[in-house]
Amino acid sequence: MAEQPTLAQVAAAAGVSPATASRVLTGSVRVSTSARRQVHEAMSQLGYVRRRAPRGGGAPRRSDRAVAVVVCDPIHRVFAEPFYARLLGAADDVLGKHGVAMMVMGAAATTSTTAAPPLVSGAVNGVLLVGARSRHPLAITLAASGVAVRCVGRPPDDIDLPYIDVNNVDGARQAAEHLLLRGRRHIAVIAGPATFPAARDRLDGFRAALRAAGIGDGPVAYGDFTHASGVHAARLLLQRMPHLDAIFAANDTMAAAAIGVLRDAGRKVPDDVAVVGFDDSSIARHLRPPLTTIRQPIEDLASIAVRLLLAGMSGETPKDNPILPAELVVREST
Repeated sequence: MAEQPTLAQVAAAAGVSPATASRVLTGSVRVSTSARRQVHEAMSQLGYVRRRAPRGGGAPRRSDRAVAVVVCDPIHRVFAEPFYARLLGAADDVLGKHGVAMMVMGAAATTSTTAAPPLVSGAVNGVLLVGARSRHPLAITLAASGVAVRCVGRPPDDIDLPYIDVNNVDGARQAAEHLLLRGRRHIAVIAGPATFPAARDRLDGFRAALRAAGIGDGPVAYGDFTHASGVHAARLLLQRMPHLDAIFAANDTMAAAAIGVLRDAGRKVPDDVAVVGFDDSSIARHLRPPLTTIRQPIEDLASIAVRLLLAGMSGETPKDNPILPAELVVREST
């Protein structure tokens, strides 16, 4: 059997010192972006996988195991967004049944270097990575670390990590076809961040359905899934298309914001403007009017992701990346 490459060989291939390669592996902030990229590329080319020694001289006991759920957003968003509350609750239920402790961390791109060291140094046995964006440094570090990882949501296209996702393209298609069946033709979109794969999939799926019906792309305004960004985006859309008759928002929070803006502008929902969201959060049911939305099975998403991660922690090789169905839920906003 061929010998595994050493860290010294990785350093030589990357053109850096072994100390620099080691700092990259532990997530140290004292490494330049170019050096970090060179080391990760060398790891990938050589097939280097870090081997961590078992803690305490043996295999971890059942009660010693811990998983970190890392959300690629500032920590305040973790507590503010309904999606995260449901996801974390379901993940904790499954982990608790298996005797595995759960840590929760926020890791926006600007703070990810401080999150990396405990994740790759043996403090946890696995990582559930939620919502990684394009070129997210923590996702790149985890991909090269050898730590068991499962992404919730498809990772950026250039990062090779196992994942589970919802069929965002098909969910958005259902939203578009529903609006078309309601006779809506002047349709605008409040999209999520362009660097977020799920947001891109929702926009692509929605636009593809409109084109298939012979309708060109309407105006798009981008938000970041927050209420404030939804308000700003809805106002922009009304300026660009004053006579719009439908809005599709990439999550329920931004859809709720759009309904508020429409109400302030004297536009009735759904008589003047139909609104569709995405998630089927509690917000959707409690809005006035209740929100038509695309339901994604968040609890199933979390529980399956955790079970796949636990299998990876036990040494099983990931076999596939499940895609769960999304479902249109019709309420009074359309």
